[in-house]
Amino acid sequence: MHVSPQPARPGISKTRRLLGRAPRTRSVVAATGLLVICVAPFASARTGGPLREGVRNGTTTSETQVISNIGSASGPTGGYSTRQSNLSNSGGGAVYGCRSQLGGSAAKPRPQNPCLRANNLNTGYAFEFNASDGPIAGLISAGAGGDSKKPFVTNATGIATGLNADRVDGLDAAAIIAAARAKAGLDADTVDGADASELKVRWALVDESGDIIEQSGGFTRTSKPGINGQPATNPNIYISAGSSLVDKGLNATIAIQNRLDRDGIAGADTDGFGGDVAVARCNTAAVACAPTDTNNDNTLVVRSLVDNAVAASPTRRFYVEVTE
Repeated sequence: MHVSPQPARPGISKTRRLLGRAPRTRSVVAATGLLVICVAPFASARTGGPLREGVRNGTTTSETQVISNIGSASGPTGGYSTRQSNLSNSGGGAVYGCRSQLGGSAAKPRPQNPCLRANNLNTGYAFEFNASDGPIAGLISAGAGGDSKKPFVTNATGIATGLNADRVDGLDAAAIIAAARAKAGLDADTVDGADASELKVRWALVDESGDIIEQSGGFTRTSKPGINGQPATNPNIYISAGSSLVDKGLNATIAIQNRLDRDGIAGADTDGFGGDVAVARCNTAAVACAPTDTNNDNTLVVRSLVDNAVAASPTRRFYVEVTE
């Protein structure tokens, strides 16, 4: 049986006939177009396209560089290659994270780049931090903190203006003083390890003639003018303390008097309230004592006159003390 072909409908194109006869084909074409539109931004971002806000962009394997040539500005904005600002009253402006190891960008054999690096290639600042209203400008924390941690290191040895250091080499002021005492063997509160209540002071009172008239014990006058080969023109008084005076404290003071006649004028002296007095240990790098048996570590020498610069000046009585 012979079937004649259907005659073509007038006014309908070949393409329309194709779509009209295949509804599945229309769906495939539309879906393909939508897929191309949706995938395009992803493909662009992974190949150097624009960054997308509000979402995480893809992980890059090379640096993203922003290079500009912008001069400084005096207004609130301008003068920077990029600007990040957060209008929230609790959120921050930027955060940078990394996983580099110890050593910084100078580490060998491979640099360990810091999470943030600012490098001024000219003579200006590399950074500025400013807290407009807060009482604290910032925080530098290193792990759990403690003396084994350092806030930063620097090769600059100049004075940092406005920096107030409470500790030096991990020591505060009290610890520095204690360390200095220990290293030098000095202690302002003790002498040879003894405090004020344990110190022993011996003393002697010597009159104008050079004789000991009172003492705490242990002193002997060794020499004075006119005896023991000492010339009468030598007004010094030499006293043995009975033990070594090395590392002992010596002190001499004028002993005033207003009842004795020592100047030959009738009545008590009227000038017995002043004079010069000096004391030293014999047999030192600075002092050598001349009379017999005086130039040794047990002997001290005292000159006590109205005027010590004049050997013929009238003598004055004195106290001498030895702190042991």
